[in-house]
Formats: sequence, structure tokens, C-alpha cells
Amino acid sequence: MATVPMDVRKVARCREIAAEIADDVQRYIDAHTTVGVERTILRAYGAEGVDDQGVPLVNTAVERYREAGVLGRGIAFFLGRALLSGAKTVQDAAERLAFAPEIDRGEAGPGPDAAREALRTHTAAAITRIDEARAQREALRARIALGPTPLKYVIVATGNIYDDAVQAKAAAHAGADIVAVIRATAQSLLDYVPHGATTEGYGGTFATQENFKIIRRSLDEASQEQNRYIQQTNYSSGLCMAEIAWMAAVERLDMLLNDAMYGILFRDINMCRTFVDQYVSRRFIARAGITINTGEDNYLTTADAVEKAHTVLTSQFINEAFALRAGLRPEQMGLGHAYEIDPWLEDSFLLEVAQAQLIRQIFDKHPIKWMPPTKHKTGDIFFAHVHDAMFDLVGITTKQSIELLGMFSEAIHNPLLMDRYLALKATRYVYGAAKHLGEEIEFKKDGIVAKRAIQVLDEALELLEEVKRESIWEAIGRGAFADVKRTRTGGKGYAGVLDRTRDYCNPLLDALERSA
Repeated sequence: MATVPMDVRKVARCREIAAEIADDVQRYIDAHTTVGVERTILRAYGAEGVDDQGVPLVNTAVERYREAGVLGRGIAFFLGRALLSGAKTVQDAAERLAFAPEIDRGEAGPGPDAAREALRTHTAAAITRIDEARAQREALRARIALGPTPLKYVIVATGNIYDDAVQAKAAAHAGADIVAVIRATAQSLLDYVPHGATTEGYGGTFATQENFKIIRRSLDEASQEQNRYIQQTNYSSGLCMAEIAWMAAVERLDMLLNDAMYGILFRDINMCRTFVDQYVSRRFIARAGITINTGEDNYLTTADAVEKAHTVLTSQFINEAFALRAGLRPEQMGLGHAYEIDPWLEDSFLLEVAQAQLIRQIFDKHPIKWMPPTKHKTGDIFFAHVHDAMFDLVGITTKQSIELLGMFSEAIHNPLLMDRYLALKATRYVYGAAKHLGEEIEFKKDGIVAKRAIQVLDEALELLEEVKRESIWEAIGRGAFADVKRTRTGGKGYAGVLDRTRDYCNPLLDALERSA
């Protein structure tokens, strides 16, 4: 395969600095919890259901204990005490936490060790549920092979989960390898997960556990019909990042959009909340064997894709460091980047090749996710189709792992079935016609591609050194990534971040950490 110059010592230094940056944040994570984390733990233990207003039981219970000022001890502590005080099941215990006349403040009676013991069999059952779902998925993937890389990734987004299921199968029949259900607009800002199957959504479909089941069933049927395993994707981000990760783990999703900084930058979710939530979400993801997709591609929609290309690489190193601390293997880290350089810039194609090839070489074990042009799309669908074809050509030449297909109607409407069909057809053509192009070419040692690759790595190393000096908290504050500025105590969800007490009790998270 054609390669670009890459100083392995500089790459190693980038990883060292990223590790130090992540260690600083990890110390904060280890001292805090969030309402989203505690709701996830209740769900994983088996608490379920909503009240007559549609409020999830886990929200009612966790919010009650947050308002009482005792949630820093961990909701598992109070769940275990409820079991010890006579609750027959986890569901019964959770309902007591939510609705009992008196709140248990943990002032007397059984301590954390007793609570952990009361939850011991339930902790094992929660882990087993994840493991069984993973085993079922891996057995199916062993029996029905994946398509060749780059895997062709498409989106459905009707708002109605049943229509999404039909479109997902149609996409699979047209050649898609991965189907993502776009989440309803602004769901990432909801501090609860809707319940059940949903048929109305603006800009997408709500991510719910029942909706996950419906799409999984549809794609399992498509996999059997096509004799090609079709992977399912959704979004584990926003204020319910960890809850959705758990749902995905037990419903056999293959991939999740899950990023350490995307919510901070693009949804104005508080950074303290996001850093804690992404860690716990990734603990579930690691155990489930799910592949994450990170969101660095979005940086180039708000910042210039030539001037700020190095910020993508910098963030990838940091995202990798965070993921390693949560127990993920490199093979689970679908780090994101994008084809977003102005197409009218001279030699834009060569610059895109340089950046894509550099990332492919640095993260050689990772299932890299390659994103299509969107920033410079207009209503000219004919030019857009050509633009997407150039993107496809870079993807196959540099052997990207996962390619989200570009749609010529990107700037007009949500893609129609025929739009996706034509995108899949064009991609299939480019992948076939240029299948071995990357193995047949070499880049000039002093050429445009080589020089660009060297420049991007040098600038990424320089930025990492800056972030280390000032801390990632301050770097985000000054707009180092995506030209977006956020503050440490600003943004949505900060009130849901809590200090852990010295005797914080979370035996399920403990078990996930021990299994890494």
C-alpha cells in the first residue's frame, strides 16, 4: 500500500502526551458520578417502566435521591439497602426508592459492603446479560460474514421506527453493510430516554430500547436474506450517553456514535458531565464488544479543513487515550475524520489523500470511520454526486475501514430510497474500478501528499503539547477544537454532576472495571 512519511517517534510522543491529558481527566472522573450514570446502573440491575406521565422509573428514583443530597453515595447503595429491608426484587426495590413515603438517607443500618453483598447475584446477572447478547451477536457474525472493507455505511431517518425498519432492509438489499438510525433532533439534550416504540420524530427517530430491538430484528432478517451480516448503529451521546450504551449492549448493536468531546462542542453539554458519562458508557461498550465511532469529522464543518486538519488528529489521539482507560481495544475504536476540504481549492484531492493516508497509518489497528463531504454541498445534485465519487476514491485508495456514503441530496432533504440506492451504486463502481489503486501507486518523497502528511503530524504534536500545558479543560475553553469555546461549569447538565463520597457504592461499575 502507498504510504506517506510518518515519524514513528513523533507518533509515540503524541500518544504519550495524550495519555497524560487523559490521566488528568481520569482523576476527575474517578471522583465523580452523574445522574445519567446512576440511572444506567438502575436500568442494568433490572429497573424498568414509566409512570402515567411517561417519566421513567429510573429518573424518578435518581432525581429523588439527588434532590435529597445523598446520590453521591451511589444509587446502588440505596438499592442494596432496599433489598435488605424486604424488597423482593430489584424492580420492587427501585419502586421503593422512587415512591416510598420516606427517603432512605443511609444514616443508620447496613453499610456499603452489605449493600454490595445484597446486589452480588444481581451484579452477576447484569454482566451475564451483556455477555449473552455479545455471544449471540458474535455467533451470528461467525456464521454470516461481513462485507469487504471499506464497509458501506448508510443512514435512515424517517421518524417512524417501523418505516425505518423497512428502509433499513431496503438499504441492505441495495448493498449497505451498516445501517444507522439517525436520532430525533435534539434527543441528545433530553435528560431521559423515551420508552417503547416511537412513530413520530423530527429529523430522525428516537433512540429507545424497543426501537433498537425492532431494527435489530429487521437487520437480522436482511443478513439471512443477503448472506452478509448487516451491522446496526445508533447514537450513544448527549445527556443519556451511558443509558443508551447499556441498551445497545443488551440489544446487540454493533456500533455506537460515542465521542469524548462531541457533546461538549456541538451540543453545549457540560464538559464535566460528558467526561464522566463517556467513561461509564465506554465501560459497557467495552464489555459488549461494540465498535465506537468518534466525531472528529464534525470539527471540519465549523473550522477550515486545511488550516485545522491537525485538530482532528490531535483529538483522535486524545479520544484513543480516553477509550483505552475505559477498557476498549484499538479494534473497537472507529476514530472519525472527513473529506471536507473546499473542492475548488487547487490540489484539494491530494490534500485529502494525505490526511486520510496519515490517519490510516497512525491508527493501523483501528476501524477508521471516513465521513463524506457535507460543508460544501449545495443544491447542485450532479456536482454533489461527482464530489462524493472523489470521496469514495480516496476511501478505497487509502483503505479506510468504514465509509459513510455521501448523498447527492445532502443539502436538500433527508435522503430518499433512490438517493441511497444511487449512492451505493456509485460507491460500488468506484470500489471495484479502483480496488487495488493504493497498492499500485507511490507518493513522491518531496511531493504535495508527503509534505502535507508531515505538516499535519507536526502541527498535531504541537497542539497536544499546548493542551498538556494548559489542560484540556482550558484548551476547550479557548476554542482549540472546532473553533468552539465552552466553559468548565457551563453548558447543559452540570447540575447532574456529583462528587462521589468516600464510601461510594457501585458494584456493577467495579465489575466492569475489573473485567478490563
